[in-house]
Amino acid sequence: MGAVDCHCHLAAPEFREIERSICYQVKLQLTCLLPGEDVQDIESVLEEAKKCKVLALVVVAEYTEDFEKIIQLSERYPGFVFPCLGIHPVQSSPTGNDRSVTLKDLDEALPLIELYKDRLLAIGEVGLDFTPRFASTDEQKEGQRQVLIKQIQLAKQLNLPLNVHSRSAGRPTINLLKEQGAERVLLHAFDGKPSVAMEGVKAGYFFSIPPSIIRSEQKQKLVKQLPLENLCLETDSPVLGPEKQVRNEPKNVFIAAEYIAKIKGISVEEVIGITTQNAQKLFPRLKNFSEHN
Repeated sequence: MGAVDCHCHLAAPEFREIERSICYQVKLQLTCLLPGEDVQDIESVLEEAKKCKVLALVVVAEYTEDFEKIIQLSERYPGFVFPCLGIHPVQSSPTGNDRSVTLKDLDEALPLIELYKDRLLAIGEVGLDFTPRFASTDEQKEGQRQVLIKQIQLAKQLNLPLNVHSRSAGRPTINLLKEQGAERVLLHAFDGKPSVAMEGVKAGYFFSIPPSIIRSEQKQKLVKQLPLENLCLETDSPVLGPEKQVRNEPKNVFIAAEYIAKIKGISVEEVIGITTQNAQKLFPRLKNFSEHN
């Protein structure tokens, strides 16, 4: 029985491909690695996930610069890597400091989303992030809201689900999604209270749980209260793994499944079966994965 990783970042620098042939030619293969990176490149990460019976990877974007790589990965791994394109509420700046998203960021992304719209599983990663260092003013928060509203409207126009980020903004995010009439929604790694999450459950939204649940009391409380019928699995690779400061990978999605089973007092097989069904219900285009695995 296989699982679906409903939210991962395979365009992240931690998964950058290593030019092994060049490394070997100059006999300096270790100097080709990024700090903290081992000899495992993105292809071996994906093959390892397949061997562990991960059925599908829902790969999200944060920045426009991610788009082409995600599309290329989906072309190389059809029926296994499913692309989501969208603009994250926190963007990087030329100075290297992260900042709150603006409508200009979205305007630059829209032509590429339009270009690839027929290949997309969902619009994402989108949402709100009211962490003070990113959004300390009303203007910044309103800018994030406007970017999210436009991406909700885009998802409705394209008949696509939303893959949503809501750090330090659980209630505002759910309220805005409901106000805008969003129906197919995944709230990934939700960091709010279970009572707030239940408002999303009432709206028919799903919540994906990462392997970091094993060290997060908040995630454990969330899983205890939310119905299994509203849960999905994710890794948020390369972050939110079972260990801090260690690169997370899609194969670790089963760690989340095992811990959910422990909390719910049911079998891992039941958790995997129902969360996979939930993922297919949420993301209709995922049904194609069975043809390739």
